[in-house]
Amino acid sequence: MRSVFFLAALVVCSACSTTRSGQRYSRTQATQLLTRLEVVALELGEFPIDGSASVVDGDTIKVRGLDSSLRLLALDTEETFKHESERRAFAAGWNHYKAEMRGESSRPVKYATPLGEDAKTWASAFFDGVTSVRLERDHPGEIRDYYGRYLAYVMVKKDGRWVNYNVECVRHGFSPYFVKYGRSRRFHREFVEAQKLAQQDKLGIWAPDRQHYDDYPERLKWWAAREASITRFEKQMEDRPESYIALTRWDAMLKLEQKLGKEVTLLGSVSEVKFGEHGPSLVRLSRNRGNDFDVVFWDKDVLLASGAQYKQGEYIQVRGVVNKYRDENRNVDRLQLVVSLPGQVLAPSRELETLLEQQPLKRAEKETEGD
Repeated sequence: MRSVFFLAALVVCSACSTTRSGQRYSRTQATQLLTRLEVVALELGEFPIDGSASVVDGDTIKVRGLDSSLRLLALDTEETFKHESERRAFAAGWNHYKAEMRGESSRPVKYATPLGEDAKTWASAFFDGVTSVRLERDHPGEIRDYYGRYLAYVMVKKDGRWVNYNVECVRHGFSPYFVKYGRSRRFHREFVEAQKLAQQDKLGIWAPDRQHYDDYPERLKWWAAREASITRFEKQMEDRPESYIALTRWDAMLKLEQKLGKEVTLLGSVSEVKFGEHGPSLVRLSRNRGNDFDVVFWDKDVLLASGAQYKQGEYIQVRGVVNKYRDENRNVDRLQLVVSLPGQVLAPSRELETLLEQQPLKRAEKETEGD
């Protein structure tokens, strides 16, 4: 039901917006565009854009008639300067700025950089004069990200042939091959080769003399560990599609509803852990903003023994029984997963993560050599 309201809101907003040329999108046109984006398919067709004005930053663009932006797959360009506080901190000195932005975080963080501005400038030049793009997905069932943005590869016609912008952005060194949420199923080899060429030529983020993140080795290892976990789960899901469910898929809740009272294995990233003093403890798995999925531990010691409390922001596999309960606060029925043993949670240890970090990198090198 929530997705229906979200779709209706976008239609209303889109109908009120005007294009660069001054043409107003009607409610019918906006509805037709959104209907195409909601279709469960790989190729979505061509959509109008307003050239360089459609660029939000290096990995985000807008298509005409859609109020929200697109999240471009396999890309993670550095941030642009959007706030005065960022500009003041940067003015204090590059090395001081990097240290301040990282703070006490145990993981790399995102922050605005001159290279982020360069990525936006390059993207604006790439889309300059472009009036339409072809949008494609990586998987027909993965439609939006956590924030409700449509996930897409953007194809642009250049000199009579379709060019994958996402791959070109990596090839020109403005983004690493971003596998934090899984590898590209359709263009993995192209991304691996593009990143290798950019690294060899020391372009963009791989140039030692430019102001960009200096912790890419750490980022790549972290993302590779996550990618290995996701890829392993998807292979298991291929073998047992009836009992393995990824919360990122649009039909995850429909499948869980069909499995009421039965055991399934879920893949999701931990958004929150709540320890209950006089009731169950919960591990909330990300689905979309404001609507996470609850994994229930009636015994707090089971949760503590599972290690899930240390995996906030990371992917875990959870096996349990699908249950339904009445949410009295919202007056709706909600699904949840009930876990009774620590072994039902697969939350890799640091030692295992180190092994997982290395495997995708070696595998990618072998695949590229075989091209």
